[in-house]
Amino acid sequence: MAAAVAVAGVTGVVVLQGATGTEPAAGPGDGKPRPVAAEARTKPIAASADGRSAVLKEEGTKPFSMLGVTWTEPAARVTGTVEVRTRAVGSGQWSSWLRLDGDSGQGESGAARGGTEPAWVGPSDGVEVRLRAGGTTSKALPAGLRLDMVDPKTGTVSGMAPAAFALEETATPTPTGTTPGPVEPAPDPVPVPTVTSPQEPVTTPPVSEPPTEQPTTSAAPTPTSSAPSVPSTPPASPSPTATAPSPPPSTVPRPPITSRAGWGADESISPEAPGYLPDGRVKAVVVHHTAESNAYTCDQAPAVVRGIYAYHVKQLGWKDIGYNFLVDKCGTVYEGRKGGVDLPVMGAHAYGFNSETTGISVLGTYTDAAPSQAALTSVARIAAWKLGQYGVDPAGTTTLTAGDAGRSYSGKTWAKGAQLSFPTIHGHRDGYNTQCPGDAFYGSLPTLRSWAAGPVAGLAVKSVTGAGASGTTYYTKSSVTVNWAATTPAALVKQYDLLVDGKVAATAAATATSGKVTLTPGTRKVQVRAVHQSGKTATTAAVTVVAETTAPTFTTKPALALRTGTVNTAAVPLTLSWKATDSTSLKEVRLTSPVAKTYGPTVYSAAHTAKSGAATTWSMTAHDRAGNTSTASVAGTPVILQETSAAKYGTWAAKSSSSYLGGKSFSSSTKNASLTWTFTGRSAAWVVSRAATSGQAYVYVDGVKAATVDLKSATTKYRDAIWTKTWATSGKHTVKIVVVGTSGRPTVTTDGLVYLK
Repeated sequence: MAAAVAVAGVTGVVVLQGATGTEPAAGPGDGKPRPVAAEARTKPIAASADGRSAVLKEEGTKPFSMLGVTWTEPAARVTGTVEVRTRAVGSGQWSSWLRLDGDSGQGESGAARGGTEPAWVGPSDGVEVRLRAGGTTSKALPAGLRLDMVDPKTGTVSGMAPAAFALEETATPTPTGTTPGPVEPAPDPVPVPTVTSPQEPVTTPPVSEPPTEQPTTSAAPTPTSSAPSVPSTPPASPSPTATAPSPPPSTVPRPPITSRAGWGADESISPEAPGYLPDGRVKAVVVHHTAESNAYTCDQAPAVVRGIYAYHVKQLGWKDIGYNFLVDKCGTVYEGRKGGVDLPVMGAHAYGFNSETTGISVLGTYTDAAPSQAALTSVARIAAWKLGQYGVDPAGTTTLTAGDAGRSYSGKTWAKGAQLSFPTIHGHRDGYNTQCPGDAFYGSLPTLRSWAAGPVAGLAVKSVTGAGASGTTYYTKSSVTVNWAATTPAALVKQYDLLVDGKVAATAAATATSGKVTLTPGTRKVQVRAVHQSGKTATTAAVTVVAETTAPTFTTKPALALRTGTVNTAAVPLTLSWKATDSTSLKEVRLTSPVAKTYGPTVYSAAHTAKSGAATTWSMTAHDRAGNTSTASVAGTPVILQETSAAKYGTWAAKSSSSYLGGKSFSSSTKNASLTWTFTGRSAAWVVSRAATSGQAYVYVDGVKAATVDLKSATTKYRDAIWTKTWATSGKHTVKIVVVGTSGRPTVTTDGLVYLK
């Protein structure tokens, strides 16, 4: 893997701020970023007599935060194990043993030395190293072993402004601290330094990209076939010249990028001019992880980048940092190798395929856990932007020419010059025998390609508010709010459109998850269309929304009628009835007075009670699913007529008990004895007392026999409304009850009559 960085033990990772190195000196009040010169030190590691093991322990060293193990022959590999542990500055606590990948990835051909990937260990002042060769007993460790320690001089780069890129996914936790900058606000290439004597010695002279990185197929000469000349004074950016390519426009927007100056690159250690891809175009993006600890904060990320830069250049002898771009877990993008972020700069990240690709590496290790949503989003944005400059589909495949023989992590092998098919966004392991970018990150590549290529994925309408629902249909007077979700991050979305019957009715920002739309009356089909930054669109299934302003109708106005049941002066049983309908969809009918009740659209009556002698208004409101309403009401007064108010015929005996209405009742066993009440109302109920020995009675209404009522009851009952009669309108009526004289149980006990006026 191209200079991957290993994970330090938890105990070896502490806060970097102020613990290692010093703040770079500020400029003369101009507020501009200043380079931060990293310090690198080495310590030889002596091998055992058989050359198969080596150990080193150093205590009380000058502070460092990154380390690696290197050896003389760049092409050599350690087939056994390389392990380190470090002592934390301040606490003095030793970390757990950390295993380093025994191959830096041969990212830069002609490098001065070979080595492991660098490991970010946090501020440390002690280190222990142990190596053991693998394979057969004749296999020895590489010659010239040494420990390389890097102090990236942590702290805030002088004049650094906050980065413009902010986390757009709230589900990803943001570490404490602000993201460094400055961020390049427009597609300006980065500075090319003047060729001067470096401030610190480089391990070996810089080397140029080897011929083996050139495609085996011939191509016509282009302006990109040679490196640009280096000006005597560093300009703001490398302007297009006869030897430097012009930056092509992209089909998608450029994301914010923190420049090399923004992360404190010491340009003096890599004075060689940048190189550009021979064909002048990027055909694929290779994704990496740096494999260092995920415990860094976003404030510390620039120091991590500086450490990788120093290790690549000072320790391995590369001309510059190997990656074209680096991304931290908070989503900040850092410019890697110099030459212009918008130009096809030749990196040193994917040996054998550097001449046709650009490399993006996420700071951290992602073997078990995938990168944060913010990091994946930024990788997708950078990949889409770079590929968009050359008309390459991020979800497609491409053919790359192998600059050297090689082997992939899955075991596939090829010869130099082989034509190999790769996804246009692929992992380092696809073109080199390394775990990079880690299993979890590699498993996220299909999602990353989808985000970069479009259309917007996972788009769906989640709900419609401001409307009533019945099944899958919504009802509204005119306006609804449509709520949606998508799995593609907002940073890769251009906008959302709300469609009504296929036409754009409203437009919402990329960060929106809802939008309001006003509908004209009728049945409408509402959809959400997502426009990806590439211009590709995705549209949800249609939701049916009925817009209407017609109020429900009470086809049967509310009405009251006395019902059977136990009568009290405070609670006379009655029935409230009604019927409401709607032209589209009735939702419910609500009783609002004298009590609050809600009834479904197919309920047409309900049992209630009312206080006798008190006029009560029963108010109702019908609601349809669109929110339209209509009201109706009915008023009534239950009146209790005691038995003493009736006209008597025959023999009746008065009885007293608190169980009777008014404390008294009339009882008779005489055949044809009768009581007659006259009243003006629209409903009546005869109230009696009942027992197992109670007899029967005839009921006459307005002189006509209406019923024969049997008062017999297995249980004793008092104040029981046993018979009712209701008329369509209020009027004057007479109710007469006559004792039948039932054999063996002739007694009838009456407790009065109730009518409703």
